[in-house]
Amino acid sequence: MSEPADLELLQRIQQGDEEALLVLHRRYAGLVYSVAYRVLSEQMAAEEVTQDTFLRLWHRAETFDPARGAFVPWLLTIARRQALDTLRRQQRDALRDPVFLDDHPETWENVLPADEAQSIAYHLLRDAAAALPNEQRQAIEMAYFWGMSHSQIAARLGLPLGTVKTRIRLGMEKLRAAWLGEDPAPPSGT
Repeated sequence: MSEPADLELLQRIQQGDEEALLVLHRRYAGLVYSVAYRVLSEQMAAEEVTQDTFLRLWHRAETFDPARGAFVPWLLTIARRQALDTLRRQQRDALRDPVFLDDHPETWENVLPADEAQSIAYHLLRDAAAALPNEQRQAIEMAYFWGMSHSQIAARLGLPLGTVKTRIRLGMEKLRAAWLGEDPAPPSGT
């Protein structure tokens, strides 16, 4: 007998089916943990975020809209936000030094794909990120993995705010083009 699809399980959760939640937990807890660990670099905190993510899924399953995207990215967005909230609580106003891809390429290995399709997507995204110019990758990592605002990144790097925003925008455009299998758009204007 085949495993139920994620959307079917999500519908069952909306009806109060705890077993459906356990199936999704078994299926995606490792992936959620990987995202949380990548942000927090701390096992206990990542485990707590993983549990909080599935608790949030239990209470807010009805907020998922398949017209806006797939289930797994939605779940990982919840995990990432939970992890960033935890990180902000831990750090308050003190920012720790981010670890960048060039310094520790193995940190990208902490985000583990759950299945073959996700493995292909993971490797595509990892390779696309590695191909970005260092300044674009650095700004994206600071924003995405460390939860820093554009202003905080600008202050940290000693750059104008507009430069940081441009680096992030250009890098994200290149990642999107790689994800969709498109040629990146030629540079515009200046």
